[in-house]
Amino acid sequence: MARALVVGCGCRGRELATRLVADGHAVRGTTRDGSRLAAIESAGAEAVIADPNRLATLIPQIEGAALLFWLMGSAAGEPEAVAALHGPRLESLLEALVDTPVRGVVYEAAGSVRGEWLEQGAEIARRASATYRLPLELLTRDPADHDAWRAQGLAAAGRLLSP
Repeated sequence: MARALVVGCGCRGRELATRLVADGHAVRGTTRDGSRLAAIESAGAEAVIADPNRLATLIPQIEGAALLFWLMGSAAGEPEAVAALHGPRLESLLEALVDTPVRGVVYEAAGSVRGEWLEQGAEIARRASATYRLPLELLTRDPADHDAWRAQGLAAAGRLLSP
């Protein structure tokens, strides 16, 4: 089976991690807040502190990962920082993936952040996918519909991992 890195392993990310672990995958989940490590570990994932706005904290966590889930569709924080998660931070991360074992990316293109940021992020992800031949899945289900969202995320993982 494969290792997945879930960037943004909040409530929905932990639900996804639980199912991926149940399917036999190893999962590493990130949080910016050390008090949330135990919740991630209770989902069966390896919990690590990494800030998606500081790629130097995130890049080491990619080691050994075949899949990357960028679950920033409902990210909170200063508007400039959230916008960067769907703009320059995402673009820099996708470029850095070229020299890693990651063979597929799931970008969360739905959520509570501004629609134009999500559209920008999806376009950046599409361009990177075409440029670097990096398989991509867009997670477009409304995150408020947990079951449909999780099902789409699991299906995306399955497609990216299938030979």
